[in-house]
Amino acid sequence: MSMLRIRLTGSDDTARAVINLLSSVEGIEHVEEIDDLMSHMDDADSSSAGLSDVAGPKMHEIEVEVGNPSTERKVREAIEALAFDLDAVVEFETEEEG
Repeated sequence: MSMLRIRLTGSDDTARAVINLLSSVEGIEHVEEIDDLMSHMDDADSSSAGLSDVAGPKMHEIEVEVGNPSTERKVREAIEALAFDLDAVVEFETEEEG
C-alpha cells in the first residue's frame, strides 16, 4: 500500500471535485484533505492587502491511500484530466509504506 500526496492549486470547488472523483475510484483505501499548517504571512496592514493579484487560487493538499500501483496510475490519470478541465495545477508525491 502506498500514500499518494496531491498538491492542488485551485478553488475550493475544484478541490471538492477532485475529492469526489477520488471517492468514486475503486481500490482507494482512504482520502483526506490535509489542512494547511503554514501561515501565509498575509498582513492586513500591508500595502498589497486586498489586491487582486495577491488573491489567487488556494493550495490544497490531499492524501490518498492506494492499494496497488495500477490504482495509483488510474488515480494520477483521472486527476490530471480533471485538473486540466478545471484549469487547476496538480502535483504528485508518492510515499511507499514498508
